Amino acid sequence: MEKITDKNIQERPRARDININIGVFPPGKYNAITDVNGVKVGHCTLIEGEGALKPGKGPVRTGVTAIVPHEGNIFKEKLPAAAFVFNGFGKSTGLHQINEVGNLETPILLTNTLNVPLVADALIDWMITQNPEIGIQTCTVNPVVGEINDGFLNDIQGRHVKKEHVFEALTTAQSGPVKEGAVGAGTGSSCTGWKGGIGTSSRLLPPELGSYTIGALALTNFDGALTIDGAPVGRKLGHLPYSENTNQRICGPLFEKELGGSVMVVIATDAPLFHRGLMRVAKRAVLGLSRMGFYGSNGSGDFFIAFSTAHTVPHETDKLTLRGTTVTNEALSPLFLATVEAVEEAAVNSILKATTVVGRDGNVREGIDINKVIKTIKQHRC
Repeated sequence: MEKITDKNIQERPRARDININIGVFPPGKYNAITDVNGVKVGHCTLIEGEGALKPGKGPVRTGVTAIVPHEGNIFKEKLPAAAFVFNGFGKSTGLHQINEVGNLETPILLTNTLNVPLVADALIDWMITQNPEIGIQTCTVNPVVGEINDGFLNDIQGRHVKKEHVFEALTTAQSGPVKEGAVGAGTGSSCTGWKGGIGTSSRLLPPELGSYTIGALALTNFDGALTIDGAPVGRKLGHLPYSENTNQRICGPLFEKELGGSVMVVIATDAPLFHRGLMRVAKRAVLGLSRMGFYGSNGSGDFFIAFSTAHTVPHETDKLTLRGTTVTNEALSPLFLATVEAVEEAAVNSILKATTVVGRDGNVREGIDINKVIKTIKQHRC
């Protein structure tokens, strides 16, 4: 098995490294969600054992990814947020309260499906260590955890992501470049017939459109005919939904007739938006994924979370009205386009950066052949 290391992750290109320049708006300095000031990302990657599946013991191909929304105390200084569910075949937690009150009050954690309760429990512990008054002098906390099913490669029954792994992802979260591909929550994921994982991208709006930044982070684990910058890569390379040679099944023989998967997308922006505007932004993320072949299958859990760092919402305040400017509806269209572009490129990066992973029972999800991608795109452009 190809061991996943920082070196071979770095050796695989991102989209722009091979002249795939998606969209019309330019990316930020890091072309990552961390281009939004204050946002940090951390991973903890778990890889252990090989060979036959021994439920509860391994092999392990999973992890956890943390998106920290700002540098302060997110419980005491909440951020406006919204969550959109495109197809609800998933086990994410915390989304209902985001939409009820319009605020985010914890970091966003991503992991695998059966680990959601344990990761949420660890996130609650993390929040209590920083805010010991939770549940005693003040209200409780709403942990936000998203997930994908990595059971094709991982011993998902083992629920191997523990408290110490969650704390590692949170404490190591940093700004700047973001590790992508088969890392953190993306270690065991699959996408459009190849290895999926974590990908990120960003867009900058020009001064006449507000000088805002939009950043997206995608955890890809979905089905579809892969399209990259308009080129029919999946068709040319023989990976199409429901074709005999696709090997698309995500959960083994029990689900051999069911194609599916899931996707989690987190969108950050410094544009002054509240819940309603952020919901509109979150919905546009679906369009970015659809441009690369996503269609939202029956067994797909498709969840999108958007937040703004422009305003904070105090946990406790004597004010009856919180004031703050917001982008008007008429000015939202550039942000919509920037979101579509950033999400599309983030998802493409998740595949390009992902290394081949051999998981339980010898199941293999190959990293896409970069040379074949380049050739296909060149042919499409001619």
